[in-house]
Amino acid sequence: MSFDERALIEYVLEQRWYGAKSRSVAHAQVLESVVLRTAEPQFALALVEMRYDTGAHDIYQLLYSLRDGELQIDGLEDPQLARELVSAMRSGLTLQGAEGVVEFAPIEGFAGLGRELLEVRPVGAEQSNSSVVFDEELILKVFRRLEPGINPELEVLRFLTERGFANIAPLGGWYAYSGGPLGATLGILQQYVRDGVDGWELALDEISERPEAFLERLRRLGEVTGEMHTALASDANDPAFCAETPSVESLGLLTATVDEEIEQVFLTLPEGDERVEAIVGRGEEVREQLRMLTHAGATGKAIRTHGDYHLGQTLWAGSIPEAPAGSEGDWVVLDFEGEPARSLTERRRKRSPLRDVAGMLRSFAYAATAAELLRGSPAPEGWEDQAREQFIEGYLDTVDPGLLPSGQIAIDRLLAVFELEKAVYELRYELDNRPAWVGIPVAGIQRLIEQAAATS
Repeated sequence: MSFDERALIEYVLEQRWYGAKSRSVAHAQVLESVVLRTAEPQFALALVEMRYDTGAHDIYQLLYSLRDGELQIDGLEDPQLARELVSAMRSGLTLQGAEGVVEFAPIEGFAGLGRELLEVRPVGAEQSNSSVVFDEELILKVFRRLEPGINPELEVLRFLTERGFANIAPLGGWYAYSGGPLGATLGILQQYVRDGVDGWELALDEISERPEAFLERLRRLGEVTGEMHTALASDANDPAFCAETPSVESLGLLTATVDEEIEQVFLTLPEGDERVEAIVGRGEEVREQLRMLTHAGATGKAIRTHGDYHLGQTLWAGSIPEAPAGSEGDWVVLDFEGEPARSLTERRRKRSPLRDVAGMLRSFAYAATAAELLRGSPAPEGWEDQAREQFIEGYLDTVDPGLLPSGQIAIDRLLAVFELEKAVYELRYELDNRPAWVGIPVAGIQRLIEQAAATS
């Protein structure tokens, strides 16, 4: 089946999941097409190369249908095509393309694959992928921009599902392409958490209405995070998941990377801007504190982590069978793809579990301020400090201590390095995109400077 190149380019450029909107597309072509269904209506998937005027290129997954001779891109809007993908997964099909194959794989014992699928609805809020929900029971995520190798979301979810980790939406199956232009994960099927409340939205609501209630939930979130990290490091025989001792150079490399980011950001801080007044001219001081922090010595273990951990990657759900006794629900951790801007190789890299912890702590700083910006209700005085304390206590009570540096001082120092890394990234982002939010990373950087100075 052939596509009109100009129509193909125009279609892809309009999609929310297209990730190179600032680039000029010079050429587009279908590298591979695999038929999912030959009967009318016909369904197929395509691997499409978008080549830019710089010579770089990306590969995207499209799904399309052919009804009465009429081509529809993107056919995922067609409920029948969406069901076809799950049906292929249920059957464990292998479909041949011109150069490679698409393999569909179910998780043995996953009850959701035995159901007849009736209601299908797209999830419209996603940016980088496309998802559809079936009968409020299953959710299919289709990865759009493809990179060679296994997607970390599939890899981590499969590992945790096979080990019975309770605080995720279990993996039900996946499909992947191999051969031809690349080998890549194309999509995954999970249980849908029908009563889940987004952790970020819940934070803003409860900070405004009953802040103590959310603090109680945060201790449990710390426990879940500690249990998750312990599980991710639990198989010494699996090279992809066994805990490793970082090299002597690893912390130095981290320091150098953060140091460079600090230098670049502080050189471009706007002069005379009261939003950044507290840190203007303090770039060298920040870099010096970074160097002092990284003299902590031992760094603990490097393990597979979530990679992009914050409140928006969690749900509070009442339907978790293993929820603590007497509780009204429990946390579910989502989206193990890692930071979208990083390469797949970087996202699969083992890191200190404290990097995830730092990401969540920065999320509390954002929630404390966003409650006023978005809900008109400021967080109570000291709420962020209490949130940090509750989360960290729960975390340290449950995580395998062998994964962390030895001693609280070493833990605090390494955690501060990761928080500083995150806050500097946030500062750059907010200056470019959300001027009203600049004060959040500024306050975080200022606090870390003061803490480091007090402990030096």
